[in-house]
Amino acid sequence: MTQARIALYGSWKSPITADLIIRRGIAFGEIVLDEGNIYWQEMRPSEGGRYAIVRQSADGKVSDLLPLPFNARTRVHEYGGGAFTVSESIIYCSNFADNRLYRLMPDSEPEPITPAGNMRYADFVVDRRRNRLVGVREDHTAEGREAVNTLVSVPLDGGEEIQVLVSGNDFYSSPRISPDGEKLAWLTWHHPNMPWNGTELWVGEFTADGTIARAERVAGGPDESIFQPAWSPTNVLHFASDRTGWWNLYRLEDGKARNLCELEAEFGTPQWVFGMSTYGFALSNRIICIYTQQGVDRLGSLDTRTGKLTPIETPYTTIGGIKVSPTQAVFRAGSPTRPLSLVRLDLNSLQTEVLRRSSTVEIDAGYISVPETIEFPTENKLTAYAFYYPPRNKDFVAPQGELPPLIVKSHGGPTGVTHNTLSLPTQYWTSRGFAVLDVNYGGSSGFGRAYRQRLEGNWGVVDVDDCLNGARHLVRRGQVDGNRIAITGGSAGGYTTLRALTSPTSRNVFKAGSSHFGVSDLDAFARETHKFESHYLHRLIGPYPQRRDLYRQRSPINYLDQLSCPIIFFQGLDDKIVPPDQAELMVHALRAKGLPVAYMAFEGEGHGFRRAENIQRTLEAELYFYSRVFGFELADDVEPAQIDNL
Repeated sequence: MTQARIALYGSWKSPITADLIIRRGIAFGEIVLDEGNIYWQEMRPSEGGRYAIVRQSADGKVSDLLPLPFNARTRVHEYGGGAFTVSESIIYCSNFADNRLYRLMPDSEPEPITPAGNMRYADFVVDRRRNRLVGVREDHTAEGREAVNTLVSVPLDGGEEIQVLVSGNDFYSSPRISPDGEKLAWLTWHHPNMPWNGTELWVGEFTADGTIARAERVAGGPDESIFQPAWSPTNVLHFASDRTGWWNLYRLEDGKARNLCELEAEFGTPQWVFGMSTYGFALSNRIICIYTQQGVDRLGSLDTRTGKLTPIETPYTTIGGIKVSPTQAVFRAGSPTRPLSLVRLDLNSLQTEVLRRSSTVEIDAGYISVPETIEFPTENKLTAYAFYYPPRNKDFVAPQGELPPLIVKSHGGPTGVTHNTLSLPTQYWTSRGFAVLDVNYGGSSGFGRAYRQRLEGNWGVVDVDDCLNGARHLVRRGQVDGNRIAITGGSAGGYTTLRALTSPTSRNVFKAGSSHFGVSDLDAFARETHKFESHYLHRLIGPYPQRRDLYRQRSPINYLDQLSCPIIFFQGLDDKIVPPDQAELMVHALRAKGLPVAYMAFEGEGHGFRRAENIQRTLEAELYFYSRVFGFELADDVEPAQIDNL
């Protein structure tokens, strides 16, 4: 056995390189089952972040179906989702370059079925009886006006006019046609709600000419979130509702909603993108479902007659995107020792089979840090949650008495959640001698509605407090170096990062920061962001412009005098959600103040980086930045990042 070498934390040489991570990594999108075949999306950094469509046929053969340069992605709500569906082996998908819908017949090239123009489409289903798609359309044709969202029908061959079926509200999603073809269910909501705050479930009847009549609201309201309406094979409408404080599953019986299994668990999830799915029907009275307790996902079989939920044992702790047929369930899944994978569950044997892994990299367990789930005290005598990853590299140990530097991660959303699935980017840090604390601060999903609502009116307060208290908790336990703590995050997590570094209560705790497309000016964000999130801050901060004082008070850009540590910024120049000036304003101010600052801007990237070369550059630049700030030598030969004032 090779003797472990003594080296400072941060300077350990690791086989988990940025090049290795991006060279063999993919991300999975939506899953579709059709005629015994399994279809799914793959986001491929090696192809410029393109979303391909892949099929595994019933005989096990795997094929790429969408030719280059087509990209099965939509920009409805900017975040997209619900970009493709399949019926009778014909694929219908949105193409990211022109936002048009295309039909892809077997052994043919994609052909457009919607006209060119400034329209976007998502979340469509096939209406075979009427030879059309039914889905969401977002109209961006009017300059200077908010986009208009409607439910529309699109002829499958593109030969007739697109017809508006439902209109008049701010947002629509999840149109679902009953198996008998007689009814349409859908979700709708209004500003300032987001779909996890308050949605309405509506049902209408199709008329002879295909329009909708006798539409009525059957569930939901401004303070109840409805998620994933779905029809059973016998035309009974089901959905998830958080009316009890937890997203439980319901069915509509004689116009009333019946809770199928009352449990302090989440059978739903925040609908940030279209096409999200946490359950499906194996039989009319058997649902295969995902449910979350304490932030950990589980799989179960629910008998809708008795309400009995039978857990299905799997090796996974993160499960999502499930699609179900009478014989199988297919979903994305991972665990602390298994990367996110596409998994098939045989519903007869209850055995799982990995169809595709997000990474083909095989890493020795000696380099893998398995997280500890921790609970820690935070403000107002409450508890918050996180995953703690200690440094781990079988080839190295630190000098006696040295404690590791800590990276505190703040996830996006902010109504998001972090999971403990094996993440090579996280292991990139831990295998070099960093500790990582991945925080599920108040406001995160997976812990019930009350936990999500902790952030209402308190964004930039509760999230910062929880990140701060998580770091202090580890310092008190003697696990990390209190003088070498960095905070990092993307999007909303980037805002939490910048807010923490400009808050008097926490700025002396964090010695460095890394903001990935984070918000710095809430006032500007409220005025400039896209429709989906244009009123999001009303609940997180307060109504705008009436409480403009709060927006200014919690904007990091207004507290540069509080900054006293180096920051590195990463920004996509095509970002429509958090525009580049949110980072550039901070960078210019920090340069003028004389504080160490670095700025990495990427052409062609939007909100979140998808191109392999940019993902690699981001990882290596952040590592270089920490090496300069915390004073250790790098084991890797990486391209330096320009750090002004250092």
